[in-house]
Amino acid sequence: MSLGRGIAFGMASVVLVSTAQLGMRWSMSHLPLPAQWWTALQDGTVDPFAVAVVLSAILAYGLSMLCWLLALRDLPLGRAYSLLSISYALVYLLAASLPLFNEDFSLSRSLGVALVILGVITINSRSNSTSDLRNAS
Repeated sequence: MSLGRGIAFGMASVVLVSTAQLGMRWSMSHLPLPAQWWTALQDGTVDPFAVAVVLSAILAYGLSMLCWLLALRDLPLGRAYSLLSISYALVYLLAASLPLFNEDFSLSRSLGVALVILGVITINSRSNSTSDLRNAS
């Protein structure tokens, strides 16, 4: 079991899923409602770049799942699962700081993000609980 490799795959999954979320958010603000896509495609009123971003985001989700499966091979589930929280923080911080998303930035949300990141660091900086028990006896 390689902890470093598992964390690398877990973080790759986080980056990919965060990118997918941001891409889908941007695309959906530039596309009609999904029920109107077929009509918009026929009329030629759909933004082809926005469609490409949606498709790329779907691909990023798929690659994220592959990275997640590889992370689970090397990480205990408790550590791996905590890494997913980073995507919530990353999406919020990027959406609030990049003007193309026009999302609100607030001190309370930023404090929440800081607490999530602190929790992830705390969970992943401790040694495996099994080895903690062995060392305590």
